[in-house]
Amino acid sequence: MSNRHIEAASELYDDAVDLLSDLIPFESTAGNEGPAMRYMHERMGEVADEIEFVEVTEAIKDDPDYSYPLVTEYGDRPNVRAVKRGAGGGRSVILNTHLDVVPPSSGHVDPFDPRVEDGVIYGRGACDAKGQVTTIWLLFRLLEELGIEPAGDIIVHLVIEEEIGGNGTLAMVRRGEAADACVVLEPTNFVLLPQVRGAVWFDASVYGQAGHSGMPGGTVSALLKAIDVIRIFEGYHDRILAESRGHYPLFDQFENPMPLTVGMLEAGNWPAAAPQHANLQGVLGLLPDRTKEQVMEEMEAAVRECGDPWLADPDNFEMEFTYRHDANVIEPDHPLVLALQEAARAVGKEGEVSAMTASCDAWMYNNQLEIPTVVFGPGDLGVAHSDHEQIPVQEMLDAAAALATFVDGFCR
Repeated sequence: MSNRHIEAASELYDDAVDLLSDLIPFESTAGNEGPAMRYMHERMGEVADEIEFVEVTEAIKDDPDYSYPLVTEYGDRPNVRAVKRGAGGGRSVILNTHLDVVPPSSGHVDPFDPRVEDGVIYGRGACDAKGQVTTIWLLFRLLEELGIEPAGDIIVHLVIEEEIGGNGTLAMVRRGEAADACVVLEPTNFVLLPQVRGAVWFDASVYGQAGHSGMPGGTVSALLKAIDVIRIFEGYHDRILAESRGHYPLFDQFENPMPLTVGMLEAGNWPAAAPQHANLQGVLGLLPDRTKEQVMEEMEAAVRECGDPWLADPDNFEMEFTYRHDANVIEPDHPLVLALQEAARAVGKEGEVSAMTASCDAWMYNNQLEIPTVVFGPGDLGVAHSDHEQIPVQEMLDAAAALATFVDGFCR
C-alpha cells in the first residue's frame, strides 16, 4: 500500500514546486495574510469537496484566550476551511496549519523570492508553514489520484496568526469543530510530537527613583531592579522544572524543555542617570504539571514575595501576559500516535515519538475541543525563521504519502 502512495506522490513533484513557489512571494506576515488565504481558497477549491472562508472578527479580541503580542486589525484576513467528504461511518481528522510567517530575519536577501536548488526550496515560510500547506494540498491531490475514499471526513483548517499566539486557530475552535483526531502540521523532521509544552509571554514594567549618578543614596535604578526580576524569574524557572522531573518522560530527555527567554530589556535615556522606568519582555515555557493560570500567578507572586520591599510595592512593579497557552498531552501509545507512526514507517521514516519544546496551536484542539492531537510534518524547525529557511521537495511528497497512508487506514 505504501509503495503505491510513494509512487503516486513522486508524480506530483512539479506540482509541489509550483504551489510552494507561488505561495512564498505572498508577504503574509501577521496582518497581511489575506492575499495568501484567497489564493489557497482557490487552490484548495480544486481538490476539496467543500471550501469556505471563515472570518476572524474584532470580537476575537474579547476572548479570554486571545493573544496579542502584536495588535492587528481584522476584517480582510479570513481563515480557510476545506473538507474532503468521507463515505460515512468512519473516523474524521482535522489537519491544521498556518499561512502567516515571521518577518524576514536580518541579512535575509530576497526572503519572498523563492529559490529552488538541488531539490530544495528556499524562502520565508518554506517550512514554517507554507511547505505544510503545500503538503495538505498534495494529500488531497493524492487521495484523488489514488481513488482513496475514506469513510470519515478530512477537514482542513488553514489559519492566520499562529506566529503571534494562535488567534486564527482560536477562531476555528470557537466554532466548535468536531473530529476524532487532529494533526497539526509543523516542521518536525517527521518526528511525532503528541506532547507539546505551553508558554506564557510576559511584559513587565519596573519603576525606580530617577536621579543623578552623583547622588547614589537618593536614587533607585529601575534597570538594576529589572535585573533582579530576571534573576527571580530564573529561580522560579529552575524550581518548577525540577518539580516536573519524572512525571513526563518525553520531556525529561531534554535538559531544558521549558526555557525562560528574556528577549527585550529597555531602560534609561542617559548614561549618568538612574533610570526611572525599565521594561522587560520575554517568554517562559511550561509543562503539563502546571496550567498557564498557575504559572502567571506564581511568576508575579515570586516577585512580590522575594523579600525586596521595593518590588513588593504594586506601584513599583506591574506585569501583564500577552500570549498564554497550556501544554497538551496524549500518551505515546494512543491509537492516533500508533496509526501515524505506522504510516510514517510505511514511507521509510523512523516514526520517532518525542515531545515538542516549542509551542504551537495543538493545545486548543487537544485541550479545549478534547480532540486527540499530534504535531507532525516535513521540514526542519532548526531553519525556520532563519535567513536560510528551506524545505526539500521530496519531504513534502513523503509527508503527503504518509498522510495518505494514515488516512487510508485510520479514517475507516
